[in-house]
Amino acid sequence: MSTIHFLNVNDGDCSWIKHESGRITVIDVSAANEESLNEAEFSNHQQKKHPVNPITYLNDFNVCSIFRFILTHPDMDHMDGIKRLFESFNVVNFWDTANKKVMDENSSWGKYKKDDWDFYQEIRKSCELTVLYNYAGNKGKYYNQDENGKDGSDGLYILAPTEKLVKEANESKEYNDCSYVILYRTHGKKIVFAGDSAEKTWNYILEKHKEDVTDVDILLAPHHGRKTGGNRDYLDTLKPKLTLFGNAKSEYLDYNAWNNRKLEHITNNEANCVIMNIIENKIDIYVTYEIFAKEKNPDTFYAEDFKAWYIMTI
Repeated sequence: MSTIHFLNVNDGDCSWIKHESGRITVIDVSAANEESLNEAEFSNHQQKKHPVNPITYLNDFNVCSIFRFILTHPDMDHMDGIKRLFESFNVVNFWDTANKKVMDENSSWGKYKKDDWDFYQEIRKSCELTVLYNYAGNKGKYYNQDENGKDGSDGLYILAPTEKLVKEANESKEYNDCSYVILYRTHGKKIVFAGDSAEKTWNYILEKHKEDVTDVDILLAPHHGRKTGGNRDYLDTLKPKLTLFGNAKSEYLDYNAWNNRKLEHITNNEANCVIMNIIENKIDIYVTYEIFAKEKNPDTFYAEDFKAWYIMTI
């Protein structure tokens, strides 16, 4: 059994996996700062008003050590709270990208903290943890190979970036183009963590890894579900049984791309956090907002193990 938590963290990203091995993978972090928000941003069940804090959430599930933290790319909405995360948990491995992003020291940080950016720069050079710069197709012990080199282990397969995509991102300063895209395989299921990947990345994936991403079970939508994520054709290949959207203003979300293809999707703004429990070739889906759960499934029930309400199985 493995479990994925897709957290409701305002306009950022944060997901974590409890693998069958017991190891914990956290992908991105956003501290879910509560701020004054425009009511026009909200639709559906307005759960964007009720973000969770990832550190508190992980503590509630008795997590004390993070085997790997993956920063998909160097945007602040994906590393907001990174300093506190590393101070709160023992982090063993850090997956970074070979980006050369520079922040203007005199710029306004808004809701973000300069301390997080400075801390990120420090841990990139750290001798106290393992820092990995992975590229598409890389193989390695524990993330997709066991101690004997056999395929599997924690089931994380890297679809992007490539060295070329990182080089071009550094030249253009379009750092979404060097975002990790990770295929998680377990119990015959395929889950894609798409980061903020955009057209260049998906052109490459569909050319080189099309079979890997054909007919996936779950897609964590690129760029939170915004119209700027993915490319024109990728959904026709992936055909996800369920897609999860993060938080963004409705005008930026690409609802039509999913609706026109009759593809099911759930947003954090509707469901709050979404939990996927993968066991015996099925994925049970739970959400932390009870009212939404009851609308989706009148026979919903509360699962104490996940602190959430069951809505469906795929």
